[in-house]
Amino acid sequence: MRRGAMRIIFCADPFQPSVPDSAYAAEAAAAEQAGFTVALIRYEALVEQQDELRATWRVVPGEQELAIYRGWMLRPEAYERLYHVLSEKGVVLINDLAAYRHCHYLPECYPLIESHTPRSTWLNLTSTLDLDEIMCLLVPFGDRPVLLKDFVKSRKHEWFEACYIPRASDRVDVERITQRFLELQGEELNEGLVFREFVEFEPLTIHTKSGMPLIKEYRLFFCEGQLISATPYWDEGDYGNDALPLPLFCSIAQSVHSRFFTLDIARRHDGQWMIIEPGDGQVAGLPAKLEVVEFYRRLYSTVSSNA
Repeated sequence: MRRGAMRIIFCADPFQPSVPDSAYAAEAAAAEQAGFTVALIRYEALVEQQDELRATWRVVPGEQELAIYRGWMLRPEAYERLYHVLSEKGVVLINDLAAYRHCHYLPECYPLIESHTPRSTWLNLTSTLDLDEIMCLLVPFGDRPVLLKDFVKSRKHEWFEACYIPRASDRVDVERITQRFLELQGEELNEGLVFREFVEFEPLTIHTKSGMPLIKEYRLFFCEGQLISATPYWDEGDYGNDALPLPLFCSIAQSVHSRFFTLDIARRHDGQWMIIEPGDGQVAGLPAKLEVVEFYRRLYSTVSSNA
């Protein structure tokens, strides 16, 4: 990897491919200010047209330059195509496909964080829904509530409709909520279904639009094994002055097979802190309360010192 050469690759505006998507404009400006070279790709060409050459034609070839993608979520197959086409241009993404999957798909990382995250079980969906198989998977949860998501995302803003199952043993509710979840996800479904123990975390407030109960959740970003930010996840409610057990999660982070990732954490009612879920740092949103310029300064400093 050529020392000192680092790029941030953002999604371009679909109608003005020479400028960043408006959702990433502030990040692009902060990245340039921090010292990164900004490049743009066409997300629609990569994902919808499956044309990675067209998607990356604006990316100038490099000499084994390290790069970080910051953009919309990608399925692993799309990420793999992006990774390879950039590699052929001499631009190497910070996470290879295995590292991307490791944090993007909860089941991939679950064995490493199992003792620090809500109990989970899952199944891949390759054909029609098998309710009997699901009910067998849910037996260990007894009559307790569970949450439903796919390997990446939930429908948490449709909390009672397609996320929260009051009793894991209630076949009617399980079927109704699972079917609704699948209906809402449609072609956006990621790989399969994940059922997670519902844990009582410290409450924050009620989401003003969806009515979803919010918890005092924090998003931690790690790069090259180092914590670079710890920020309240939600921009609503009063977080107070919680003292985060950062040494605990910094220790856990050392076993995660990724160079750039997130851990979302929260505290249970009994005071124990847990990981809500991991995520790949390239596709994880920046919390509204995060100082974007400082974030990119720390990211640049961390990456450059490890290049």
